[in-house]
Amino acid sequence: MKTLQIVDTAYRATLEEQDDTVLWLTHVIRGAGAELALLLRGNAVNYAVAAQQPVALAIGDWKQSHPPSLAADLKGLRDKGVEIFAVKEDVEERGLEDKVLIGGISLVPRARLAELIGGFRRVWHW
Repeated sequence: MKTLQIVDTAYRATLEEQDDTVLWLTHVIRGAGAELALLLRGNAVNYAVAAQQPVALAIGDWKQSHPPSLAADLKGLRDKGVEIFAVKEDVEERGLEDKVLIGGISLVPRARLAELIGGFRRVWHW
């Protein structure tokens, strides 16, 4: 049974954990054989921007030496066979042209979200 994961809360624990917890979970359960697709909406569409260069966080003498690489995480999911969608209007509202997004992202108009979601027997919204 294929599951659609919807992510709209962006940058949750990305500095502390070096990745988005939902993307990490998606990698793990895909690795265990689950059939998954991912829908980015709201601020999470920023994850698909290819040319991201996050810097490490430093607080006093402590440094987070491995900043998040969210576009690379998405590429890894794509390469594992996870379909990735993004809400077209959310991409446009943030001024992100599809030429700056990683390859393999399918843009879905808001008017077609119900159709997309209806194609899955299970939906997890984060």
